[in-house]
Amino acid sequence: MSVEKDIKLDLTRGERIGLDEAIYCAGKSSAHLNRILDEAHVESARLLLTKLAESQYQSLMPKHRDALDFDAISRTAFFGSPHPTRTAREVVVLTAGTSDVPVSREATRTLRYYGVPVKEITDVGVAGLWRLLERVDELRRAPVVIAVAGMDAALATVVGGLTPAVIIGVPTSVGYGVATGGETALRAMLASCSAGLTVMNIDNGYGAACAALRVLRAIGN
Repeated sequence: MSVEKDIKLDLTRGERIGLDEAIYCAGKSSAHLNRILDEAHVESARLLLTKLAESQYQSLMPKHRDALDFDAISRTAFFGSPHPTRTAREVVVLTAGTSDVPVSREATRTLRYYGVPVKEITDVGVAGLWRLLERVDELRRAPVVIAVAGMDAALATVVGGLTPAVIIGVPTSVGYGVATGGETALRAMLASCSAGLTVMNIDNGYGAACAALRVLRAIGN
């Protein structure tokens, strides 16, 4: 079967919900990715690619590699120009540790693709709580805070008790033994005593950014 029959881009999604189609690249062959980018080029469409491994990026046709703004840490790429800046308000993206950065950077890159300013604050996990407390004033100025953490994922709960912002927790698959690939972090965030904490799926930085975009749109920022 030709790859053409497997591909049908949703080019009107942005008009319907305000979010472009994102291409989830994990599991896709080079042939599929090249064909998707061919179609996007013909339609003059911009695309956000997520979970694009370095090996997949290197396997693309040279013309497509040259056209992509690729970030290896977050495994994201922009095809076409990102959206123009849409707000002056910054979303804050926090990480408990530097091991969580690939997931937090996926959120950051998604927000920047949509023209939203982002402040990244890394390595402020609760094992050294003073590092987070030094940044409280910055957190309280943000309309939305995305808290990315693995292991026991306590960061999101603590942040929820320090700021009135919308808090979006992202559990990561970082951690030893009983962390079980992020399930402990997910359950900890879901069981949080910080009222109103919103929780994404494990390692879903992209989803967290999209939730932040919906919030910003709803409050008119």
